[in-house]
Amino acid sequence: MARKETITKEEILNAAFQMTRQDGFSQVSARTLAAKAGCSTQPIFRVYRNMEELGDDLYNKAIVFFRDYYMGFPKTSDTPFVNMGLAYIRFAQDEQKLFKLLFMDENRHGKSLYDILNGETGAVVREINNAKVHGCKDPGGMFMRMWIFIHGSACMSLTGDYDLQEEDTIKLLEESYQAFLNV
Repeated sequence: MARKETITKEEILNAAFQMTRQDGFSQVSARTLAAKAGCSTQPIFRVYRNMEELGDDLYNKAIVFFRDYYMGFPKTSDTPFVNMGLAYIRFAQDEQKLFKLLFMDENRHGKSLYDILNGETGAVVREINNAKVHGCKDPGGMFMRMWIFIHGSACMSLTGDYDLQEEDTIKLLEESYQAFLNV
């Protein structure tokens, strides 16, 4: 009779995800994951061929986590790209390790930044359309300008060089949008 499975793929993935949120994916090894999940390495390699396959599942789980974070983030401004920017910057502050994994790691598992941002939410397309409705003549170019500013701000928050309060960030994003309209 086969031995009863005591740990599931979902439990292994959840343990790896929690480790990644806390310490970063580079700290997840078969041994450290087994210790966190309360099992030996055998169940890990029973459900995953290798750590790269686990990494793929973990990356996809992180994308879903970001999507849910973004979708649940309060939308407070009518100015295009401000809500997206604020959510992205706050995600970098709140979830530093996941932010690094999703938006700063060289291996994005075949996904571009655009794929991750737009994803199932259509957030980028919605913001570009919103800019067009607000009279922006080059909404795609506006996205690129705003995105460079937003991503730079988020990265600065990882190093402690960005310490603006939320209302200051909103004001800065709105002012940037207005300034970029005249470019």
